[in-house]
Amino acid sequence: MGAVEIKDKVYWVGAVDWDIRDFHGYSTYKGTTYNAYLAVDEKIALFDTVKSNMKEELLYHLREITDPERIDYIVINHVEMDHTGCLPEIIDLVKPEKIFCSPMGEKVLKSHFHREDWPLQVVRSGDTISLGQKTVRFLETKMLHWPDSMFSYIPEDKLLISSDAFGQHIASTERFVDEIDLGEVIRHAAKYYANILNLYSRNVQKLLATVGELKLDIDMIAPDHGLIWRHNPGDILTAYDHWSKGETREKVLIIYDSMWKSTAKMARAIGGAISRQGVDVKMFNLAVNHRSDIMTEVMDARALIFGSPTLNNGLLPRMADFLCYLKGLRPTGKLGASFGSFGWSGEAVKLMNTAIEEMKMELVDPGFRVKNVPTEDDFARCKTLGETIAQAVKAEA
Repeated sequence: MGAVEIKDKVYWVGAVDWDIRDFHGYSTYKGTTYNAYLAVDEKIALFDTVKSNMKEELLYHLREITDPERIDYIVINHVEMDHTGCLPEIIDLVKPEKIFCSPMGEKVLKSHFHREDWPLQVVRSGDTISLGQKTVRFLETKMLHWPDSMFSYIPEDKLLISSDAFGQHIASTERFVDEIDLGEVIRHAAKYYANILNLYSRNVQKLLATVGELKLDIDMIAPDHGLIWRHNPGDILTAYDHWSKGETREKVLIIYDSMWKSTAKMARAIGGAISRQGVDVKMFNLAVNHRSDIMTEVMDARALIFGSPTLNNGLLPRMADFLCYLKGLRPTGKLGASFGSFGWSGEAVKLMNTAIEEMKMELVDPGFRVKNVPTEDDFARCKTLGETIAQAVKAEA
């Protein structure tokens, strides 16, 4: 690899993690990057650090540009450990004159690292610091996606260093979006949004409005994960506006798990009935689909239909896991229904309906359960349920 100059005397000095495949429950089958940036001026500023096991890669890249001990300032846009894991060691080496962070950032840094000797300086939205020819302006972005989060904007370079916003989990030798297929980047950015930021969509709308009001002139967005938006920052800003509005289309997801194929047979029958009504339907067997990939499809789906047999008076573990994960991300404006099979007790449908109501989805139909193996009459009921769901989806247009 190597440090990359992204603007005049501003460098990418982060680390590429080719091996990570799970990011606290999010599948990262393309790996990720931990981006850090170095601005070289009369004062030298390092923006964020990297995960603890990536410290040597960060130091290698820094030393390509300068002696790390010459760094004057460290800016902490986000305290999460993938960006501050090696921070104590970097601070001990650099001995920075000042460490800039948000008000909540100061609290979180102290509670994470228990260091009272660091030269922390709190900055708020609108505050600026001078590096010499370059200026850094700060914008607090609380709950995008931590309470400490903030952006750093360098107006002379029209550069927004955007912390965890606008990123993607992609490991790559390329550093810029325009160096690979845009569609692939957008797909990974959508997955990133669905699993990390969807919960905070109202805050995203407020942020986009604030950026518009401030009339920030931006021609590059440099996130803390993935590729840098060079020349085309409008693409990701437009996508975030669309995703954060919670806009849906005539699309149904059938999310299910099955023990001996009875629930799977019901899922296919319901899906076929929906499809015949001209509504897009996607089938997700939890045994072979990761929760984070399903969440990407949830964003623009109008209805979510859940299917599970009963196990030990409850749900199959994968369904219980998915509903817990989904509930935490709080999807809005969805229709819901459920179905399932059972042997000697049949609580699963009731439990799924309760979850639907707790997530404030509109329960289109209470669904039904089948004992053991579905009959022709049961498949007829599946067809009716699918038709009911399809009509409800169309009515919401």
